[in-house]
Amino acid sequence: MQEQYDHKLIELAAQIFWDQQQSFVVDITTKENTFYCLSMFPYPSGRLHMGHVRNYTIGDVISRYQRMRGKTVFQPMGWDAFGLPAENAALKNNVAPAQWTYENMAYMRTQLKQLGFAYDWSREIATCRPEYYKWEQWMFIQLYKKGLAYKKTATVNWDPVDQTVLANEQVIDGKGWRSGAPVERREIPQWFLRITDYAEDLLNDLETLDEWPDAVKTMQRNWIGRSEGVELQFVVNDFAELLTVYTTRPDTLMGVTYVAVAAEHALAKQAALNNSAIATFIKNCKQTKLAEAEMATMQKLGIDTGYRATHPITGASVPIWIANFVLIEYGAGAVMSVPAHDQRDWEFAQQYQLPIQQVIYPLDDSSVDLTKAAYTEKGLLKNSGEFSDLTSQQAFKAIASYLQAQQKGQIKINYRLRDWGVSRQRYWGAPIPMIHCQQCGDVPVPENQLPVILPEDVQFEGVASPIKIMPSFYETTCPLCNGPAKRETDTFDTFMESSWYYARYTARNNNDAMLDKNADHWLPVDQYIGGIEHAILHLLYARFYHKLLRDAGLVTSKEPFKRLLTQGMVLKDGAKMSKSKGNTVDPQALIEKYGADTVRLFIMFAAPPEQSLEWSDDGVEGASRFLKRLWRLVYDHTQRGVVPRAMINQSELSDEQKAIRRKLHNTIVKVGDDMQRRYTFNTAIAVNMELVNDLYKFNDVSVQGRLITQEALEGLTLMLSPMVPHICHQLWQTLGHTTALIDQAWPLVDEAALQQDRVDIVVQVNGKLRGRIAVDVHADQATVEAAALNEENVRRFVEGKAVRKIIVVPGKLVNVVIAE
Repeated sequence: MQEQYDHKLIELAAQIFWDQQQSFVVDITTKENTFYCLSMFPYPSGRLHMGHVRNYTIGDVISRYQRMRGKTVFQPMGWDAFGLPAENAALKNNVAPAQWTYENMAYMRTQLKQLGFAYDWSREIATCRPEYYKWEQWMFIQLYKKGLAYKKTATVNWDPVDQTVLANEQVIDGKGWRSGAPVERREIPQWFLRITDYAEDLLNDLETLDEWPDAVKTMQRNWIGRSEGVELQFVVNDFAELLTVYTTRPDTLMGVTYVAVAAEHALAKQAALNNSAIATFIKNCKQTKLAEAEMATMQKLGIDTGYRATHPITGASVPIWIANFVLIEYGAGAVMSVPAHDQRDWEFAQQYQLPIQQVIYPLDDSSVDLTKAAYTEKGLLKNSGEFSDLTSQQAFKAIASYLQAQQKGQIKINYRLRDWGVSRQRYWGAPIPMIHCQQCGDVPVPENQLPVILPEDVQFEGVASPIKIMPSFYETTCPLCNGPAKRETDTFDTFMESSWYYARYTARNNNDAMLDKNADHWLPVDQYIGGIEHAILHLLYARFYHKLLRDAGLVTSKEPFKRLLTQGMVLKDGAKMSKSKGNTVDPQALIEKYGADTVRLFIMFAAPPEQSLEWSDDGVEGASRFLKRLWRLVYDHTQRGVVPRAMINQSELSDEQKAIRRKLHNTIVKVGDDMQRRYTFNTAIAVNMELVNDLYKFNDVSVQGRLITQEALEGLTLMLSPMVPHICHQLWQTLGHTTALIDQAWPLVDEAALQQDRVDIVVQVNGKLRGRIAVDVHADQATVEAAALNEENVRRFVEGKAVRKIIVVPGKLVNVVIAE
């Protein structure tokens, strides 16, 4: 063993060993005692950032620990390789997206290996490869045949910079989630998956996810947005259709003073035909920001259509307005407006001097000032005809029953969730396997012609998709009539690829099927790790897609991920690391200077995984110093020669020797709990650091002392190996072992070592600490009381005072209560 800790030599040697031995390659057919650990795979952006390093270090620590616990651990890695950044880079650097992506994958793969992550690289996938997206296309065709995939012209969120459609979830504060550009409203043909058919399943099955963070489940519940209300119809003069609205507050129905429709509603379009002012207003509404938080605060604007609706109960005639706060995709694109009891409706009524009719009053008869705001609480109905004097709860049922009897409405469960728009208008994505024929309409690509391969050697002309101007790609023949037809040039939303990749890892080498029986051996994933920012976008889609896989007979489990860990952000100077803020730290430079183990140790020690981590250069230096101290401790011990294997007889040990063994085995207990149950890896490291400090003070070079030091150093090496695997790989061999550390089990606890002959007890006088005593663990209460009263400092406070009582908490404290 060399005296100085040389991280470059040590880490390279360990990585070569793991690679040559194929230490992390898993027999995928294994069925017993398996553990599937997965971190969200990265987009191949070119270089790892600290968020990547934290995510993947957490996953690797968990994987290595579970392996030591006897599990067959599967930890694969791959690339979420499609998406707009590659196209933007292609435009900027005049390089094809495919070339840019593959080069980045190669570089980042090297970085991941340098960090010592225990990945089964034989299972690596890249979502941009035809052998991957072939099965995504195949699955889409199955969904299309079942009616779960469909195409319709829809009002969509259009990103004018990225020139593509965004799902509602991808609109953040009214702007595109990648470009930051204000989102526009457009009507274009789009492909959808019927995620709304699974809304109830998605909601109910959240209750089975006991090992998911409550915050994530709450976010998904709110996004799914289940509500129970009444769907009812208004008759409209000079309009062929009934006007359908949905409300969760039928108790306020008698307070309707106008009806509002979305700019895209059929009635609005009809009204615009002969009215240029309405047409202009509708055009302006297409710029409406969609973030709900903004809609709550933005100015409410509208225009009277000139149409009148007939109230379904009173028969009163109420005006119909087009309003910028009504969205076509929510409900039926129309709302009954009750300005007395809805703040949004109240603001609109104030803007346009529309009537405000109060019908709900407080149960306690307190007054309500509707000149200042709407009264939105539930209460007692008045001014409501036969429904007056009912409570809101009673009125819900009564009004719903009345409408149903009159065939004017019915109780309905509604969801905020909308079908998932899966087509995008850009190039770098999986082609949608559909063909459009003038005679036959939309026709799936025959399965024996899959995959529809995306051309990779392309030239860009602006941001437009090159395949839209490539006849060699889009010109084809109809599979049904053999006539000329056009291949779909839209590509899949990249969340399609990330919604099922976890399952494909288990069938990576199967060229004949999307999944096979191995999927059920490994799924659901035992441990999934990733950022909470994916709570809706990725995690909801993955849950939905898993249910599609289940219903297609490809898996039997209900959910894709059993346990979810959402790691916190990496901050510097209180702000999230980002290039725009200029506060990033290059992991590669740290690896070069300090080594991967130092980076891993700091990442795991600085904060619990679910909390934000504040970057600290001093913290990195401290992690480096600790590894050097650990190295030196083993070096000094082994320089005295090899310690022969021998049993340690606890009864023959001195108090100091017993104390260090007790510290070791208490550490094993504590670290095991921190790693297995609590996932507080920082405290697991801290208690190992304490043990290192104690070993530096333990200078016993007797035969027994050397045996105990050897045992403690082996225990340290094993317990720290999930966090710092390279140095521990070397230390294990230095300590005299010929077998590899990677194949070792977690250290066992010696219960005898945990036993104490004597215990330290705190002594208080009237609740204030006055001394400490050491007594035999089997001492009776009288002996403990006598020892407490005899303690020198305690005597000083008790002397001359009457002792009223003595309270003894066995093994912990004595409180002597005296008269003041």
